[in-house]
Amino acid sequence: MKLAVIGTGYVGLVTGTCFSDLGNDVTCIDVNQAKVEGLKQGIIPIYEPGLSELVLRNHEEGRLSFTTSVAEAVPDADVVYIAVGTPQSDSGAADLSAVWKVVEDIAPHLREDAVVVVKSTVPVGTNGKVFDLLQKLTGRECHVASNPEFLKEGSAIDDFMYPDRVVCGVRNKKSEEILRQLHAPLLRTAKPILFMSPESSELTKYAANAMLATKISFINEIANLSEKVGADINDVRIGMGHDQRIGFQFLFPGLGYGGSCFPKDVRALTSLSETLDLEPRIMRAVDEVNVHQRSSLVRKIDAHYKGDVAGKTFGVWGLAFKPKTDDIREAPALDLLQYLIEKGAKIMVHDPEAMENIRAMFGDKINKYCENVLEAVEGVDCLAINTEWNEYRTPDFKQLKAKMKEAVIFDGRNLFDLEILEQAGFTYYSVGRRPVKADRS
Repeated sequence: MKLAVIGTGYVGLVTGTCFSDLGNDVTCIDVNQAKVEGLKQGIIPIYEPGLSELVLRNHEEGRLSFTTSVAEAVPDADVVYIAVGTPQSDSGAADLSAVWKVVEDIAPHLREDAVVVVKSTVPVGTNGKVFDLLQKLTGRECHVASNPEFLKEGSAIDDFMYPDRVVCGVRNKKSEEILRQLHAPLLRTAKPILFMSPESSELTKYAANAMLATKISFINEIANLSEKVGADINDVRIGMGHDQRIGFQFLFPGLGYGGSCFPKDVRALTSLSETLDLEPRIMRAVDEVNVHQRSSLVRKIDAHYKGDVAGKTFGVWGLAFKPKTDDIREAPALDLLQYLIEKGAKIMVHDPEAMENIRAMFGDKINKYCENVLEAVEGVDCLAINTEWNEYRTPDFKQLKAKMKEAVIFDGRNLFDLEILEQAGFTYYSVGRRPVKADRS
């Protein structure tokens, strides 16, 4: 099939690239001329494992192209994907201005039999409004469907190619047949493609993300309780997770969730409920717990140093909100860095992918951007860990201790075993577990 994918952000670029890898003729469209020219030259604007190679291969083989021109790509397209951003507005609702601009731009160029698919995460009812607006602009009933994405940053290509399920909201058999045919190569392992109303598919996206966010906030609240009562959250988590009704996924305590999806989607669902005179008590609580949890390392640091961190040097491992991405949106590291800067501490940071994004935000307020993990702990008073990158999991603790001025670690991701840190002579704070205090005798 011939596809036009409008928007080359995270969702649009992964979607277009993966569909081209399945043999489709895909044109990705973006208003940003510099980004488009960069993509033509193999410059990928985001970090996602495996994406760069996939873009280059399919571009070189002629299945994937890039343009700024809707008029160039849409007239021949069997399917037009809308995959532009829907950022959170000041009210908490999704900002749909980019979606409406795309609808207005594509209307004069749509084939009568083309299917317009909304891939962007949008509030319930948006698909119907897209349908109405296209009818008004074209003078005919257009085929408009919904196909929400369920991609995790860091594993987006596998999530696309090997989905748990594909959710499609359709109004007619034409759209259903096209989407079934398009997704057929992804469903050879008997994973389902679920057809439902556009409204149900839109709500499915929000409900799924909100449920996962709820699990994260719940286990973090139990972790905080564990610290107070002397329990070990890892034991509690294992005891819970073996209950098949609960499971282990997203049941890991830490510094909460971040990124572009969970925070925005939980708040958008909250906003939608409020506009319908419903009381979104659970969603509000999920968001409040998460915002509070993001600064849990700050509270531990503040308590350990009794509020006096001025002049102390902090090594910081991990800046992205999660491993295998350079995304720092709503990352817990931001709360920590802001606190340390305001308090007058010195800061040395390391992250495999996110340092340039942090540099763009904080500049020389960060004292040193380090090329390797050990450089970031040279002479520091303590180490703070925000992101569970694999390269942080198994350090040589003897070497680590020798590098540090003081053997103090604040671990927001529970990377290390308490007994090992105790034997190595560290003071160690983690999440939902007892603190380890170095023997100073």
